[in-house]
Formats: sequence, C-alpha cells, structure tokens
Amino acid sequence: MRSTSALVGVVPENSIRFLGHDTHEHEAPHLIHIVIGTAELVVDGARVRLRARENLWLAAGVPHSVRLSDEGVALGPLLSPGTAPPERVRRLGVVPALTDVITTVLVAAPATPEQIQPFREALDDVLRGIDGRYFPLVLPQHPVARAIAREALSPLTLGELAEARRTSVRHVQRLFQEETGMPFTRWRTRARLNLAIGRLRGGGSLAAAARASGYATRGGLVKAIGRETGLPAERLALDPLGALEQARPGA
Repeated sequence: MRSTSALVGVVPENSIRFLGHDTHEHEAPHLIHIVIGTAELVVDGARVRLRARENLWLAAGVPHSVRLSDEGVALGPLLSPGTAPPERVRRLGVVPALTDVITTVLVAAPATPEQIQPFREALDDVLRGIDGRYFPLVLPQHPVARAIAREALSPLTLGELAEARRTSVRHVQRLFQEETGMPFTRWRTRARLNLAIGRLRGGGSLAAAARASGYATRGGLVKAIGRETGLPAERLALDPLGALEQARPGA
C-alpha cells in the first residue's frame, strides 16, 4: 500500500498542508486547523503544540511557522477582515462546528474565489459566535492588572499571579475593583464562563466546555453558570444554550 507521504507532492500547490511552512504572516485574520497528526508552531516567538482537530486563531500580521508530524495534515484558511480574535493569538482547542466546516472544505475542495467565499463566511459565523462575550467584562488598564487579566484563565491562584508580578493580592484586588467594577474572583469567573459558553456555541458538550474553562466536572460548570445567571441547574443541564439565550447577564 502506498504511504501518505508518497502522495504529498501530487498537487504541488497544496503540499504545504502536509509539510508546514517557515515563518510568515498574513494581511488577514487566519485560522490554523490540524486535520490529523500533530503540529509544532512558533507563533509570535512562542512555541505552541496542536493536536488533531485543535485550532489556533490568529490576527492579521502575526508571524508564525508550522511543522507537521509524519502523516500530519493542516489547513490554514484566511478569514474575512472583520473576523479577528480579541487578542493577537487565541487557542481554541477542539471546536466541533469548526471541524464540520473544515471537513466540508476538504471534501468540496473549492478552488475559485467565488467557491471559497461561502466556506469563509461559514468559518466567520462560527468564530464570531464563539467570540461573543455573554458576560460583559472591562479589561483593566493598569499594566499589572492587565497582565494578570490576560492570565486569568490559567490554573494559577491569584497569589501566584500577583507574586509573579511582584505585587500583593490586596493591590490586585483593589485595581480590579476600581478599574472593572468587580473583584478579581468574579472577573475571573466570568472570563471562564465566557470561554465555556463560547465552546458550547461551537458545538462542544458541557463536559468539554467544563474542561476547557477549568471546571473539574460538567456539574461544576452548570452550578457556576447558575450562580451568575440565576438559572436553575436542571434547566441548564438539559438545554444550556437555550436557557442562556433567554436569560440576561447581570451588570
């Protein structure tokens, strides 16, 4: 049986999907989706490893390189100018709705701009839905508070985050209360819930959304959403998105 590697050069213009590429950047936002295998990337100078079906969402002008494992395949569709991530680089993990669109792209193999456009719009729709913030959050302006806000989704405690910035927990709490209108603990909870709800909107399960946002169980995520929205846990467990669409986040 002929190996996959023997087929890489059959369509030269598409060999980049199997081999990866050296550092470059794009003038439009960009999605990197690993179809099979694994990939080692250098993005904005940082190393990132992606597994099959995981995604990386890049803003325009972000330098990146990709190296694929043996038998690995990646797709890197450009997005519409308005479909930019909230930060320069956003790791999305596995998003079933994106996997569905990418699989359809591979099967349909659009070639002309007119054929490509509907698929680009489908990716735009998924990504904009994922990025929509269910709970409003103000990003603090103070450099220390802003740096900690950007790491709020990490498993580090507030004490560890403050220590890394050579400041005190009390100082961080004061900055968040003054600049965002809420204590850091609630700000972090809302940031985690926004991530979880984005995963649900992308077709992920409650369990997958819980793992992605730092909750040990789907029940823990449901309880956290219930505390912020006032929605009953039973209703959220049955139809989380339907329940959330009818609720209104607090100020």
